[in-house]
Order: sequence, then C-alpha cells, then structure tokens
Amino acid sequence: MAAPISDAVVVDVLRRVDRGLGPLVQRLGRPPHLPPAQRAAWWAHQVGRVAAGVSATPRFAGRLAGLLPLQNTVGSAVQALVVLGVAREHGLTEQADRVSLLARVLLDRELPAERVEPLLARSRGVYVDEALGDDRSGMDGAARSLWRAARLLGRIDDALDARPKGKLRHRALSQLPVVGVVGGYAAEREALRRAARRAEDLLSAAVALPR
Repeated sequence: MAAPISDAVVVDVLRRVDRGLGPLVQRLGRPPHLPPAQRAAWWAHQVGRVAAGVSATPRFAGRLAGLLPLQNTVGSAVQALVVLGVAREHGLTEQADRVSLLARVLLDRELPAERVEPLLARSRGVYVDEALGDDRSGMDGAARSLWRAARLLGRIDDALDARPKGKLRHRALSQLPVVGVVGGYAAEREALRRAARRAEDLLSAAVALPR
C-alpha cells in the first residue's frame, strides 16, 4: 500500500499547475458582457469544447486505458484549467487561494489557504525540473500547457480518483474499445461542468476558503 501523499507534495504539484496554466486562463478570457451567473458554466463549456476531446482520447484503447495514468492526469489537467478560470472570475489573486481551491475540487482534500501559504516556499525544489521534463516542447499553445500540467499531476495520480466524474453510464461506455471514446468524451464534458459548479459553490460560500 502506497504511503499517503503529503501536503507538501500536493502543494508543490498544484502550484506548478497553477503557474503553468495561468497564461492559458488569461488567453481564454470570457466575453466581458456575460452575466455573473453564467460565467462558471461558460468556462466549462469553452474549455470543454477545446479540450474535452483531448481528455477522452486515451479511452480509445478501452479498458486498458484505465490502467494508464494518462486518462486521469489529462482529464484532471483540463479540469484544473476550468477551476482556475472560475477562480479568476472571483478575483483570486493569491496563489495560496488557488492552490487550496484546486486541492478541494480535484482531490477532495481540505487544504485551507492558511496551510498552503507556508508550504509554497518550502515546496520549491521538491521535484527538480529535470524530473518533470524540459519546459521546451514540440507542442504549442493549449495542448502544450495541458500536457505539461498532466505530467505534473502524474506525480499525485493516486489522489486524482477523487476528481469530479461524469455520469456512470458514460463511464461504463468508455470502457469499451473504439466506441469508448464517445463515452469518454461525454463523461469528461459532464465532469468539467461538475468541476465548474464545485468551484463556484466553494467560492460563493463565505467560509469556503478561510484565511
């Protein structure tokens, strides 16, 4: 049985994900006229339209894909992008707040910002860049950012089973060869909507992110 993943490791990974996806969140900025009540849904839809297909692609191999980290990590990277988009709507300028939100939504892990703050400095160097891969990649734009985030999240893959999931029937379909990509796509689109709603609910609650 694997040892529990420490808070320091979780913070180190999620701060890197936050830093790597931040520029992409800015580039995907939603239309300014959109009513506040529709903004979380916009992030789920917009990011889903761009990237849910990427999230579902590893499922093409059917049940075998469930044995690969790629399935969970790519889906989690796309969800992280949605969560950070919703965080931007609520004006979360402190990295500790964003890391805390990512931990709550993706890992279902209570990691308040006040506990994250001291770990942000101490976590630097937990993984050297060589272990995570070179920043230079042949992939460009959103695909490159999501791929790097997925590789980072692979460090805490055991904890990603807690991330928002799609409907059970779609996940069951995703286990089948070839047609599994259809079920995987539907499951990831629904999972993105649930991640957006979860982030919105947490940020709308007065005690969601204690400082």
